[in-house]
Amino acid sequence: MISAASITVLLVDDQTSLRSLLRNALSQIGFVNIYGARNGIEALEQLAKVPTQLIISDFNMPDMDGLGLLREVRSRPETAKLAFIMLTGQASKELVQSAIAGGVNNFLAKPFTSASLRGRIEAVFGPLLAS
Repeated sequence: MISAASITVLLVDDQTSLRSLLRNALSQIGFVNIYGARNGIEALEQLAKVPTQLIISDFNMPDMDGLGLLREVRSRPETAKLAFIMLTGQASKELVQSAIAGGVNNFLAKPFTSASLRGRIEAVFGPLLAS
């Protein structure tokens, strides 16, 4: 088992309120190292500065969307193996297929609960130690 506190998480969403909701839900689960970005371009800049194990990214964002970020992350040797969960309110068949082809680890549908978020993370990392 892995401790949530040992995983650094990058939240990528253009909506400050959603990043805040995610941060609160992650904190309830036991995550402590959480930082954010407003779009894929900002996320790539952050990834160059902060060692990260998990990216939770919205699909629909300006400048660089979640799918573009996923492709960039997977194309770079230093980030290619990061866990990546796509957050979306519009899980169309095309998006899901493109994200799977791009190497996404899991999906989280909006609206979400702390329990569903934890379940998606545990599907990637295995059971988390109780916080």
